[in-house]
Amino acid sequence: MTLPLTLPRPAEGVKGQRIRHAAAALLSLLLLFALLGPLAWPDHAAQDLSRFLEAPSLAEPLGRDHLGRSVVARLAHATQLSLMMAVLCVVTALLAGTLAGIAAAWRGGWVDTLLHGLSEAFIALPALLVVLMFSAVANGDLWTLYVGLALAQWVEYFRVVRARSGLVLAGPAVEAAGLFKLGPVHIMRRHLWPELRPQLTTMATFGVGTSILALSTLGFVGVGIQPPTPELGLMITEAFPYYHEAPWMSLAPVLILTTVLAGLLALRSKESST
Repeated sequence: MTLPLTLPRPAEGVKGQRIRHAAAALLSLLLLFALLGPLAWPDHAAQDLSRFLEAPSLAEPLGRDHLGRSVVARLAHATQLSLMMAVLCVVTALLAGTLAGIAAAWRGGWVDTLLHGLSEAFIALPALLVVLMFSAVANGDLWTLYVGLALAQWVEYFRVVRARSGLVLAGPAVEAAGLFKLGPVHIMRRHLWPELRPQLTTMATFGVGTSILALSTLGFVGVGIQPPTPELGLMITEAFPYYHEAPWMSLAPVLILTTVLAGLLALRSKESST
């Protein structure tokens, strides 16, 4: 009798799996904080100067800031705002870039020339410059910042989708589907989407982290969302002058940013390696 051959899982694989599970757990807790935190601490703008730089307590886990505002309330609203803006920007850029890339590869001709030329114009401008231009016009307006962040990212999806779709559409499987008159819906569902999904999922995950970091960078340098609206980068800037008296004020938003970025990188390491 022969026993089935079972190979032990490599130690690196087990360690990587544990890291991904820990990252997923941390991101889940962060998402719950973003969803439920504003409900538990609804008033992020209430000021009480008599509680200037109040130390953390059970009632106020992160204390009060220089204006007597609840730091945990502002952090919860800032986390929710950053996540919502990042997801909205990535979804918009993904849809626009994917549809444009498929249209360019499928139709070809003047459609491909026009869309490719438009993408080259955006590539010539650094993404940060595009965002800064819109943020200068926005003056703290969320929708203008959203448009700027989405425009800075759509070209990445367009280039990847256009290149990959061109290879798939020129393949024998799509040629056979055309001979059988199966239609564009079948080609999209059976051939294009399975090829594009892994790359788009990875790009979208990293895009969320990039959007959050870009939004925080704009707030940190004072050209993003304006006070009193809470935002992670803005909270860091406001807390810096009081770092020695209240270090938790600046460390809390930094920890949120670090958790988001490190968690997303750990989650995507599995698909990137396969």
